[in-house]
Amino acid sequence: GCDSALNLTSQKATDAVDGIFRSLRDIARARMHMKQFNSIRNPGSNTHQASASYKPLLKQVVEEVCNPDRPDPVDIEHISSGLTDLLKTGFSMFMKVNRPHPGDHPLLIIFMVGGVSVSEVKMVKDLVAARKPGAQVIVLSSVLLTPHSAVELLFAPDRLQPNAHI
Repeated sequence: GCDSALNLTSQKATDAVDGIFRSLRDIARARMHMKQFNSIRNPGSNTHQASASYKPLLKQVVEEVCNPDRPDPVDIEHISSGLTDLLKTGFSMFMKVNRPHPGDHPLLIIFMVGGVSVSEVKMVKDLVAARKPGAQVIVLSSVLLTPHSAVELLFAPDRLQPNAHI
């Protein structure tokens, strides 16, 4: 709401910062119901608070999908489709039938709503190559983010319907 630095007031700056923190709280609230992917911050230990680190959500999801130990993913759900999956789901009521793991298929398709950066695509490619060699990964997105467009989206007045030119 400020076209130049000359028009910047303390109130306008405070409103802008409040808007940023409101956006960040909204993002955190959207993931509160998740058990595994509810935070991108690793707090570190009580003795080493400085060891807190940041782990992107996309990295957490790809690591879970490519996990060789194959535990049942908590926040990733397999949705049955087709007659075979429907029969497996029906039999699972009577006998122990494992749900398919997302990493079972040799093709991984990831679609990021809201955008993905080039560095995130490279991170996904490197993670899949290291953890699941031979698997093919396709990363799709609603938009390719640049540093400028990511900040612009954060400041957008209506984040659910941003400008189409971004």
